[in-house]
Parts: sequence; structure tokens; C-alpha cells
Amino acid sequence: MSSSQDFFAAYDALLARWPTGTAELDVPTPYGTTRVHAYGPADATPVLLLHGGGSTGAVWFANAPVLGTHHRLLAVDILGDAGRSVPGGRPLRTTADLMGWLDALLDGLSVSRTHLLGHSYGGWLALTYTLHAARRVDRLVLLDPTQCFAGFRPGFLLRSLPILLHPTKARARAYLDRETAGTDTDVGWKRLYALAVSDFAHRRLVVGRRPDPAALSVPLLVLLAGRSNAHDAEKVAARARKAVPDARIEIHAGLTHFAMPTAVPPRTNHRIADFLADEPEE
Repeated sequence: MSSSQDFFAAYDALLARWPTGTAELDVPTPYGTTRVHAYGPADATPVLLLHGGGSTGAVWFANAPVLGTHHRLLAVDILGDAGRSVPGGRPLRTTADLMGWLDALLDGLSVSRTHLLGHSYGGWLALTYTLHAARRVDRLVLLDPTQCFAGFRPGFLLRSLPILLHPTKARARAYLDRETAGTDTDVGWKRLYALAVSDFAHRRLVVGRRPDPAALSVPLLVLLAGRSNAHDAEKVAARARKAVPDARIEIHAGLTHFAMPTAVPPRTNHRIADFLADEPEE
């Protein structure tokens, strides 16, 4: 089996763990065709899910059963990253291009307003898009978002360099094992991530400037990994509270950055669902 076949086998294995009734959609945009995994009542309020770099939209399999009970989940393979989305037409080069792509994606899905949920890079993308098109976003959930309230720890960047400069499956898996030690991070997802790093070395995520969260006008929930090596969770929480005083911010002491979202406790999925439904928490 070739390396790309290995990747798509791992991808399909995660997708098979999504609930029965999940649909696969290919949505054309001026920037290429975007793969979306759709689950939940077709007439329910949509939730657009934006994964972290290399994770693919299949990563939300463990969250879908709860979040998709009363919402229509739309889990995206971010264009330009590993997955089944296919770039074509206009190139994605700038933050403005990313915003245009998401505008076109929502149009193609016939979604005028949505909730947004993003992890890591997907959190940066979700926050940036909300500031770009607040009229289209009802609520925003960020899971250990990067480059939103604080920068990366220098040590995290140094440890990441080997898989950025010389990506191999073994190197990526060893890196991920260190970064998720002591958590219940899903083994199948770790295999997919390692293959994404090694098989899609050409992937180039568009990275823009840090957004200004103080301009946010929609309800915000931020869930941080207390053991995140990407940044200092306490510092991120403090900056988030200062920028968005009404935000709900929680730190999960036992989680690391890459443990999200597959190791998120069941209670946390219910808390996210309650926040998106604007229901009081227990």
C-alpha cells in the first residue's frame, strides 16, 4: 500500500467512527472543492467545525454524537491541508483569500448563519472569520486556539521544527506521543496525523496576523488545555478575559494541546452543546 493509500485508509477508518447517517458533501468554491462531513438534523442550526493543522475534518468523530443531537454539524477538510478537499481555481495565499473561501463555502452549503467551533489553527481561522463576517456567526467556541490571545511558546516551535523541516511518519508519531503523553488521545487519529505530516509535506496553511478579539460581538466559549505546550494556558485565559470580559473561559488541567478534541471528556461535549443552544449549564 502506498503512503497516500495509508493516509486515506486511516482517514476512512476515522470517518467510519462517525455516527450512522453522516453524509459526505463536496462543495465547489472559486478556490477548489471542499469536503464536508455533515451530521445531525438537516433543519437544525448548523455548526461549522474547523480542525487543527493536519487533523482533517474526520477528527470530530468523538464529539459528533453529542454535538449533532440538536445541531447540523458541518466538519470541513480545510482547503490546502491534508484531506479530501481539492484546491483549484484561485490560489489560497492570504487571509482575505481564506475569508473568501469560507464565504463561498457557506454560500455553497446554503448556510446564512452558523455557529463556529475551531481547534488550534482552526480556532484562529474561526475567530478571524467571525470578525470578518459577524453577521453570519451566532456563537463561537475555541478549543486551545493558537495565535488568538497569545503567541506560541518558543520551546514549542523549536520542538516542532524537525517535523516541519524533515517530516517523516516516525518523527511525527514520536513528536505526537510526547505532546499527548498522559492523555486519552485517540490512537487512530494519531496515526492519521503522522501520515498527514509525512504524506502532505507540501501542504501550506495560510497564516495571518493575530486578530483583535476585543472587537468580537458574538458569545464566546474558550476551552484551554492546562498542559498545553503550545502556550501558557493561564496567560491565554487572562488575556482572553481582558479582551472579551463576557466570555466563558475554562482550563482543563489534564489535557494537552494535541489531546483536543479526541480526548475531550463527555461532560465537555455536553457543555459545548449547551452553550451553542444557549441553555443554562448544570
